Amino acid sequence: MNKEKYYITTAIAYTSGKPHIGNTYEIVLADAIARYKRSQGYDVFFQTGTDEHGQKIEMKAEEAGITPKEFVDQTAGTIKEIWDLMNTSYDKFIRTTDDDHEAQVQKIFKKLYDQGDIYKGHYEGMYCTPCESFFTESQLVDGKCPDCGREVQPAQEEAYFFKMSKYADRLIEHINTHPEFIQPVARKNEMMNNFLLPGLQDLCVSRTSFSWGIPVDFDPKHVVYVWLDALTNYITGIGYDCDGNSTEMFNKNWPADLHLIGKDIIRFHTIYWPIFLMALDLPLPKQVFGHPWLLQGDGKMSKSKGNVLYADELVEFFGVDAVRYFVLHEMPFENDGVISWELMVERMNSDLANTLGNLVNRTVSMTNKYFGGTVTNKGAACDQADIDADLKAVTAGAVVNVEKKMEDLRVADAITEIFNLFKRCNKYIDETTPWVLAKEEATKDRLETVLWNLIESISEGAKLLVSFMPETSEKVLSQLGNGTGTVTEKPEILFARLDLEEVMKKVEELHPPVEEETEENVIDIEAKPEITFDDFGKMQFQVGEIIACEEVKKSRKLLCSQVKVGSQVKQIVSGIKGYYSAEEMVGKKVMVLVNLKPAKLAGVLSEGMLLCAEDAEGNLALVSPEKEMPAGAEIC
Repeated sequence: MNKEKYYITTAIAYTSGKPHIGNTYEIVLADAIARYKRSQGYDVFFQTGTDEHGQKIEMKAEEAGITPKEFVDQTAGTIKEIWDLMNTSYDKFIRTTDDDHEAQVQKIFKKLYDQGDIYKGHYEGMYCTPCESFFTESQLVDGKCPDCGREVQPAQEEAYFFKMSKYADRLIEHINTHPEFIQPVARKNEMMNNFLLPGLQDLCVSRTSFSWGIPVDFDPKHVVYVWLDALTNYITGIGYDCDGNSTEMFNKNWPADLHLIGKDIIRFHTIYWPIFLMALDLPLPKQVFGHPWLLQGDGKMSKSKGNVLYADELVEFFGVDAVRYFVLHEMPFENDGVISWELMVERMNSDLANTLGNLVNRTVSMTNKYFGGTVTNKGAACDQADIDADLKAVTAGAVVNVEKKMEDLRVADAITEIFNLFKRCNKYIDETTPWVLAKEEATKDRLETVLWNLIESISEGAKLLVSFMPETSEKVLSQLGNGTGTVTEKPEILFARLDLEEVMKKVEELHPPVEEETEENVIDIEAKPEITFDDFGKMQFQVGEIIACEEVKKSRKLLCSQVKVGSQVKQIVSGIKGYYSAEEMVGKKVMVLVNLKPAKLAGVLSEGMLLCAEDAEGNLALVSPEKEMPAGAEIC
């Protein structure tokens, strides 16, 4: 009987630099899903890789004084090393500089051009180099890129375009009739309401302003734009051929069962990619899951703050499986997760060293101490039958609950179910008190039964853990005898407790703060024209107190604050969501320009402006009065 196939992919990592722990989270998440599907008997094919073309790469290579190919070879090597370090079980690592991928992209471009889906024109708009995306003025947020919040530059060039509107109605119908296609549901609503229903613009699919890309073979001054190049990796990597000579692997595995991606690129994977596939007359992937972000605990990552976290450094402190546990367990299903050195130490000590490590150690030690390392099931329940039954029920329930959670891709919840079982095992030890049972010969059979029950339940939990912490699972099962009833002679410490002060001292030595400003630690900005005192007098600045704040639903950057200024409450929209959460805004005293003409930002009325300072890296900080001042105090 043939196994049911399961094709899972990650987004391919962009080779502009070393991936931080937030980037690494995705490959670990995909690996956990792939391993779990294999354990269920699926024939899994797991693909990941690197995205290696584009203007940003060309610029980075020039800065480094090497060719773009040399640059991406180095960076792709680093990415692959980190994926391997994290014990990820991918089957294919594709690079978009692979010869077979580049050849297929050229053929795909030509096919779409020949059938009238791609046409030549001119593009004029605002271009964001980091995102490699064009935007119209109306799409910008506060004049900046709506995706990353960085500065954009006007650009105009000859380009080829894809007729997106030709397939829009068909895609809308597919999304409406396949509710599982885009997950979580909030991502689906965002795509429908913000992009598809208002109407799609034609998509620029070639560039002429740089050369590091796959050439359009029938018009060599053009290179294929990054998204048509990168997205097609999901089919070229398994042997798709545009001429109809696709491999057996492609015919077996396509359509993909799951595209796992970050929420920031959901638009490209749920609008552009499905439309490309429709144009190629290929079935759409069964599901696209846009996972949330893993953020640093002290705010946005910054080299000057020394708070950029990398997987290889975390592994040096905590080990591979501890890092895997943290990134998988601490990430909610829909909301962003938080990572910091302090949180890692806390989880290491409480969940891993105590709940799991100490449980295994106690069980192995007591089995050796009381029975020479071997126990059998004596079935001696005595007056504690209910306790035994409850442990067995929790054990059986964990198996069922983990399966349910994984079916919905709720990986963090699945891990919680497993650790709830381990916690129940610890409670079982406290309830049965083996050290008391060991004092009487009459309760020896009961003691042996207790230890047998413990070994069985912990082993079941360890088997469930294999998808998430494979090395730890193997160690636990080995120490417990792999179902034989004979434990190892001496328990191995699975996770050692760490001292937070010692860890933070080493972290500070590893990452001392770096001054990246000018010699005098001063930022020079371009001077604006002088104004008169009368001009300045027209502006009214007052102290305000933020009494409520919420995210603007149509924007990734905007927060809407209710600001008390004297006896008034003004609604002010600010582009600071990347630096403050809505919750932490409440209660802050801020400086407000109160007589700014009201305007709508992303459809929300704003009645003033909060004053912020900006450093050389573009990080923002609210300006607050140095001393306690009442809301409404004049700033003069």
